[in-house]
Amino acid sequence: MKTDQLLIKMIQNGLPLVSHPYAAIGEQIGLTEAEVIAKLNNLIDTGVIKRFGIVVYHRKLGYQANAMVVWDIPDTEVDLIGQKLGQYEFVTLCYRRSRHLPDWPYNLYCMIHGMDKNVVLQELAKLIEQCNLSRFPHQVLFSKHCFKQRGAYYSTSNN
Repeated sequence: MKTDQLLIKMIQNGLPLVSHPYAAIGEQIGLTEAEVIAKLNNLIDTGVIKRFGIVVYHRKLGYQANAMVVWDIPDTEVDLIGQKLGQYEFVTLCYRRSRHLPDWPYNLYCMIHGMDKNVVLQELAKLIEQCNLSRFPHQVLFSKHCFKQRGAYYSTSNN
């Protein structure tokens, strides 16, 4: 288990930009390239690592109009509607959260990134029409400033 935690610590900041990144990681923690790959596959197979990917700084690519749309969906429908929204290519995140009544009635969140605010609003209109969402209260919260963006961290130098 200690080796798994060390491996997660090694990959959470990204892979080294070398021809054999898993070999480079293995050298640092006393494993072969094949052992690193096998351990990562095991962490994925057991669900410890759900997804292995990259963090894209979308603002640097010109995606300046970014909206979090929050919905108040009945609990009996939220899972189905969340799955529908998640099928749209322009919806980059979609998840359910608890309401915090009476101040915050929203329980479904979806993120739409775009280069232009009008395009994002058009995509939202498409969601509302195609998924029959006009009957549900919602708010569109456009980002004003990005303070931080990175993948999740699960291990620090202190643990």
